[in-house]
Amino acid sequence: MTPVLFSPQHDDYVRQLLQGAGLRATRQRMGLAGLIFGQGERHITAEDLYAEAIDSGMRLSQTTVYNTLHQFTEAGLLREILADPRRIYFDTKVDPHHHFLDEETGEMEDIPHHGVAVDGLPTPPPGKTIEGVDVIVRVRRPS
Repeated sequence: MTPVLFSPQHDDYVRQLLQGAGLRATRQRMGLAGLIFGQGERHITAEDLYAEAIDSGMRLSQTTVYNTLHQFTEAGLLREILADPRRIYFDTKVDPHHHFLDEETGEMEDIPHHGVAVDGLPTPPPGKTIEGVDVIVRVRRPS
């Protein structure tokens, strides 16, 4: 297995990204952030990230991957998308938008926020306000 090698500029970018979010730039966070943010905008599951990390020569546990993804989410670096009870995706694009989810492949694609209109939202419970609406449009190839 080949270890993950990034350029000094990439390492500086990742370090600044983590520090700007109030996170210490540990070796494992740097490695995982490099994998997550080094490929542009993307949707990734913890299982996929763990496999990428192992394939790139990183030594860590699945628990570390889950914990790091949740830390990145809490720090505002990622957006968590609960596609169904079995699949949680982490999105590098954190601004409001919606998604297509391919039911066969598990691939997720962005839909611009203005590309979906939601009408007739219910009144929220007393003392609550609507934070946002996330739409997942499930697709598959016709049989």
